Amino acid sequence: MRIQTGQLVALGYGRYVRSDEVVAVEPIVEDRGPGRRSLVWVRNLTEPIVGSRSEGAVVDDLVTPAEEAARMRGLRSALEQCATALEAIPPVLRRMIEQETGIDVHDLVDDSRRALEL
Repeated sequence: MRIQTGQLVALGYGRYVRSDEVVAVEPIVEDRGPGRRSLVWVRNLTEPIVGSRSEGAVVDDLVTPAEEAARMRGLRSALEQCATALEAIPPVLRRMIEQETGIDVHDLVDDSRRALEL
C-alpha cells in the first residue's frame, strides 16, 4: 500500500487529517461505539485522535487516489439507495418476486448492508 500524499482524510464528525501526516491507525477494541471506532496517530501529536470511522475506512482513504475515492463514494451511494428501495418492498411482494424469479430480496438487502459496512 502506498499513502496518497496531500489528501485530507475524514475521521468523522468534521475532523480531518492530512494523509501524509498519519503515522498509524488502530481499531478501538474496548469502549468502541458511535463516535469511537479508531485511534489515528498523527505526526507531532502526543495523543491519538479518536475517529468515528473504522480503521479500515480510514486506511482506505489513506491509500486510495482521490479520483478512485470519489468513484467509490458514488458506488456506495447507489448501493445505499438500492438497499433502501429493496427494504421498502412489502413482504407479500417479496414472496412473489422470490417465487417468480428465485431472487431473495431479504438476502439482497443483507448482502448490500454488509458491503456498505466494509
